Amino acid sequence: MRRSLLVVVLLLLATMASAQVYKWTDAGGTVHYSETPPATGTSFKQITTNGSAPPSAKAPAVARKAGNPSETAAPAAAAQPVADTPENRDKLCTSLKANLASLEGKAPVVMQKEGKNVLLDDTERQAQVATAQKQYAQYCPTK
Repeated sequence: MRRSLLVVVLLLLATMASAQVYKWTDAGGTVHYSETPPATGTSFKQITTNGSAPPSAKAPAVARKAGNPSETAAPAAAAQPVADTPENRDKLCTSLKANLASLEGKAPVVMQKEGKNVLLDDTERQAQVATAQKQYAQYCPTK
């Protein structure tokens, strides 16, 4: 009995070890996690199960201030908007639908605010639900 339980646990861990997760923050400050990469032009991190997150090749270059290399200036170039194509629209709608499911679920929701992870209280959660529903109605009217 113990051996079969051990085999099942090892098999589950093997599938988790090969999992790839993408993390990004949208313009509204909402943190997204997905098994598929975000729309083209979005800066993201690849999260691996061992806890490391290599920087994305699409991350914007950061200019250093003259005289103090530890201080950063504004990014060299602003991110370009994502093209409004059916494919990008479908990705956005899928992401919004997943966000709504997470926000309307019973599990705790954590967002990044000012670089820190913060647990949403009921008021903040309802505000995020309202925002996501409004965006879904705007961008996904036929879905």
